[in-house]
Amino acid sequence: MPKQENRIYKVIFANREEVFEVFARYVYPSDMYGFVEVEEYIFGERSQVLVDPSEERLKAEFAQVKRSYIPMQAIIRIDEVEKEGIAKVSAGSDKLAAFPGGK
Repeated sequence: MPKQENRIYKVIFANREEVFEVFARYVYPSDMYGFVEVEEYIFGERSQVLVDPSEERLKAEFAQVKRSYIPMQAIIRIDEVEKEGIAKVSAGSDKLAAFPGGK
């Protein structure tokens, strides 16, 4: 699939008991069946006066990651956005069910 420059995607996915919201330049179906590939994560600049610990945690977690393979069933939503926002981690919800089945 051809990559488009200057696009920004907001990817929301479940990871264990948490929900991650990250921003990336490239999102596409993987050659590995059942996965979505996410490349070039985007995080806010450190020059900001306020530091969000949630974003810093994600920035550290994905610092050395070139590409992520996220299972399709973990994806909650993917949006193409005008500009990046603040990456964050939030507590999962009992209303989020794994596909197929759930708790």
